Amino acid sequence: QVQLAESGGGLVQPGGSLRLSCAASGRMSSINNMAWYRQAPGKERELVALINGGGTTKYGGSVKGRFTISRDNAKSTVYLQMNSLKPEDTAVYVCNYYALGLGNIWGQGTQVTVSS
Repeated sequence: QVQLAESGGGLVQPGGSLRLSCAASGRMSSINNMAWYRQAPGKERELVALINGGGTTKYGGSVKGRFTISRDNAKSTVYLQMNSLKPEDTAVYVCNYYALGLGNIWGQGTQVTVSS
């Protein structure tokens, strides 16, 4: 089984930056996608950013140009650099790991609050 350990959330002022990390461990597949989703109160979970093993990325429309997803395959870790944060970015950010045969695995989530 795969376990995900997230870190890096917190409180930040509008316009500020945060970096989230998600380290995967356990019985992993060499071919996988890692992603960040977020869920704000009263809203559905939405994709923030996704990266595959080859480094190809995909972003949700509201974060393009502000957020950057990257991964270190040697450390089995995915990062989300969040810049120019807005109050509407406030949500629980959840790490996701997907591999054929393993399915979707979710982290516990980390709170990001953007407020003055």
